[in-house]
Amino acid sequence: MFKKLSQSTEKPVVWSAYTAEVLWADEHIAKQMLAYHLNPNIEAASRSFDFIDQSVNWLVSEFGLNQNSQTIDFGCGPGLYTQRLKQCGVGTVVGLDFSSNSLEYANQQAKQAELDIEYHLGNYLEYQDDRQFDLITLVMCDFCALSPAQRSVLLGKFKSMLAPNGVIAFDVYTATRFDQQSDFITLGKNTMNGFWSADDYWCIQSSFAYQPELVTLDKYVISEANREWTVYNWLQHFTLDMIKNELEPHGLAIKASYSDLRGNPLVESDEMAFVVSHK
Repeated sequence: MFKKLSQSTEKPVVWSAYTAEVLWADEHIAKQMLAYHLNPNIEAASRSFDFIDQSVNWLVSEFGLNQNSQTIDFGCGPGLYTQRLKQCGVGTVVGLDFSSNSLEYANQQAKQAELDIEYHLGNYLEYQDDRQFDLITLVMCDFCALSPAQRSVLLGKFKSMLAPNGVIAFDVYTATRFDQQSDFITLGKNTMNGFWSADDYWCIQSSFAYQPELVTLDKYVISEANREWTVYNWLQHFTLDMIKNELEPHGLAIKASYSDLRGNPLVESDEMAFVVSHK
């Protein structure tokens, strides 16, 4: 038991494992994730509906999006942003996501509302598109869940897909949030209201903070009667200079900084948001 617990709670090398696909490939977990997305009272997977309404309205107004505009949402989930963009009169709206469950819901909603939205299933790091977009979005601090190498791939993709006068809008966690994190370990049965499995399970959650990288990890070791598996939830935290340094090699630059993607002025808080353009 000592050896087992030591292995389960061992602190891994930063960014040494990647298991994001588990959240979308497992049928039970995918359903839990969709429920989180659609619950307006929980901001575990999506912003509140009121926030999303304000965000989309601000984006459309700030960048003059209309029937001639082309937009693409990376990690669109069940289409909460794409549907609203289309309802605001945006011409071409594209959504990308890893979850077939979420995209099935998004397509159903678009069909019912008679909204012409283009959805693509798959890892958005591998997505290819020859079009150039007026607005590229990556919301809910999704950028933070990617390793440095993955972020570089994504920024290169953004650069190639960005129209000459187009913008990229995304948000991130800050160093301020990182300063509030600490290491801890918990053990629980059927934790998170049965999130990890429909069957009984034990979950060991080990949370780590990495200095000086400003990275946190929630490591979940889930033990069921007939299987054991591990999920790694990494989050990169950023300073303004860190964002500038990641954009620079790709010929991208910060056009404006905000507290969030509703256009609120930048103040010190757990998150910050950016509008990025060609340098």
